[in-house]
Amino acid sequence: MLVVVFLATLIRSAFGFGEALVAVPLLAVRLPVTVAAPLAVMLSILVAGVVVIQDFGKVKVRVASWLVGASLLGIPAGLALLVVGNERLVKGLLACVIISFAGWCLASRRAWRLETDRRGWMLAAGFVAGVLGGAYGMNGPPLVVYGAMRRWPPQEFRATLQGYFLPASILVLIGYAIAGLLGGQVLRLFVVSLPVALLAIFLGREVNRRLKGRVFLFAVYVGLIAIGGVLLAQAARTPR
Repeated sequence: MLVVVFLATLIRSAFGFGEALVAVPLLAVRLPVTVAAPLAVMLSILVAGVVVIQDFGKVKVRVASWLVGASLLGIPAGLALLVVGNERLVKGLLACVIISFAGWCLASRRAWRLETDRRGWMLAAGFVAGVLGGAYGMNGPPLVVYGAMRRWPPQEFRATLQGYFLPASILVLIGYAIAGLLGGQVLRLFVVSLPVALLAIFLGREVNRRLKGRVFLFAVYVGLIAIGGVLLAQAARTPR
């Protein structure tokens, strides 16, 4: 378990996203999902909180605020989608869009780029993130796409995403608490994971500081393709 926590936290700290590819799926091999999911959220809050404290000056506060506000509007739509939507179709389409975007950016010399932060794009990214978060608990991809289009430097990319994930994860944790999922086992495992997670956070920061713009963007696009692949696999396993 500690190896999974270290790897997932290191990825999140270095790139600002991506731990969902590792944390819950691998933790759920040994732990019930009702334990693995709350534990992953608590670790997410830990990473986001430490990064925001470390690099608050790198957080684009205005952008993060717009993204969080738009996400709050999108969550009810996401809950409705969860009830009446076709999960297989939605995840499949989302995977195709993400893979197409990242693949095109990797192959093209003229990838999509936003020169300035635009309110419409921020609202759209935040709203879609809220919809996907409310429906399937995966609000990251639209935010990563927006950050990649803005060409944020690695440090700003990492810090600004944590400025979003911190309040978003706290809201999710409150929901788990209300549902009675923060039991003694979750808290004990979180305490046991703390030393490993903190070490990974600080190592991840050093990795992030050494990444250059092009190398970082390449890693972001590869990460998006990996997320798309996971979504396709999930869609294939979802009952019709």
